[in-house]
Amino acid sequence: MNRNAELYNDIESILLDRDEIAVKVKELGARITADYKGKDVILIGILKGAMVFFSDLIREIDLPLDVEFMAISSYGRSTKSSGVVQILKDLGCDITGRHVLVVEDIVDSGMTLSYLKGVLATRHAASVEICSLLDKPARRRAPLEVKYSCFNIPDAFVVGYGLDFAEKYRNLPDIGVLKKEVYENI
Repeated sequence: MNRNAELYNDIESILLDRDEIAVKVKELGARITADYKGKDVILIGILKGAMVFFSDLIREIDLPLDVEFMAISSYGRSTKSSGVVQILKDLGCDITGRHVLVVEDIVDSGMTLSYLKGVLATRHAASVEICSLLDKPARRRAPLEVKYSCFNIPDAFVVGYGLDFAEKYRNLPDIGVLKKEVYENI
């Protein structure tokens, strides 16, 4: 997609471009490959935001693995978490004894993933770890270790590469900071 495309009109600045993202995803895939060698691993992609990252990441992991998806929400159509986590789509398989890697687009307050990690741990997984494209440690409100992350970012509202605002901008190949006037009156 050309940076002159209409979707870029709402972007204040490009935080991460597609080439930077591709390099980091490749590096992360190699690290996960080394760490999970010989283990029964399942990657759980969190819909919808992680779909682009998840697709690129699994192609960089050189191991037999299973994939599953969950949909969880604490945001609705807002820019701030409500604090109430809902599981909208649950797993379709048993994770007992398996090494689970939850793949998310962004870790912000950590509330949602902390909750989800606790839920998955009660299902007797051998391990449950978090992998995120983006991490905003400055916004953390819940204790959560993000074992794998591509980028730490500042406290800005970002879209693109799967991340959205009101279901828009997921198809931007870069990650950009959304202009405040686009979201502040919602």
